[in-house]
Amino acid sequence: MQKTLIAAALASALAVPSFSAMAEEPASPHTFTGNVGLFSQYVFRGLSQTNEDVALQGGFDYSHASGFYVGTWASNISWLEDFGAYQSSSLEVDVYGGYRGAITDDITYDVGVLQYLYPGSKFAAAVNPNTTEIYGALAWKWLSAKYSYAVTDAFGVDDSNGTWYLDLSAAYPITDKLTLNLHYGIQEFDGRSGLCASGKNDDCASYEDWKIGLAYALPQSFTVGVFYTDTSMNRQQTTNYTPTSTGKFIGDEQYVVFLSKTF
Repeated sequence: MQKTLIAAALASALAVPSFSAMAEEPASPHTFTGNVGLFSQYVFRGLSQTNEDVALQGGFDYSHASGFYVGTWASNISWLEDFGAYQSSSLEVDVYGGYRGAITDDITYDVGVLQYLYPGSKFAAAVNPNTTEIYGALAWKWLSAKYSYAVTDAFGVDDSNGTWYLDLSAAYPITDKLTLNLHYGIQEFDGRSGLCASGKNDDCASYEDWKIGLAYALPQSFTVGVFYTDTSMNRQQTTNYTPTSTGKFIGDEQYVVFLSKTF
């Protein structure tokens, strides 16, 4: 009888899962995400980078629960060949890293460094277009402001260290699926070179740009959208912004449609 009671008690103990088994697995502090998109063209800071041709873009990101993150992103381009700076160049690769966090429930911040890389065969006389920027951003709900500062020459413009860009943006949720995107940017070039008749890069290379668009969330993390963009640039500022191989003015108004997916 005693053996039977002991056996029954042991069986009962084994049948009840332990507390540790019942507890949920702790959430991982590591997050990996990716994105890919097909765009009717690649527009960067108001300027067409693909001479109004289709662009395939995508990237990968890693973030830690502490706030640190790193990532990379790439797109096809044509502007370096169009300007005659490269014999062959069809790719932009961005590498970045930083730290983001929250000041309050509604206010967040982000600081980091971003390297723009343009592999290819560059002509000896051309200035290296590879650019390194440091940046800082603040966001409140659907409004954001980001300041980027070049610590190298910027995008192939000689003696342009200190060039900066201010990005003021809004992503207003009209519905739970439809978002209105607004943007206003100021690009200010620093330094002196032969790019402008006055010798000051600011006189002919600096400009403002703006954008308005709509994005609609689809099932399976797809997004479809359209936007319009334009700049304050004009053809008289500098022939540097008119691709030599096509004669198109890349600072003119542009329309872009896209389909993207996150995963």
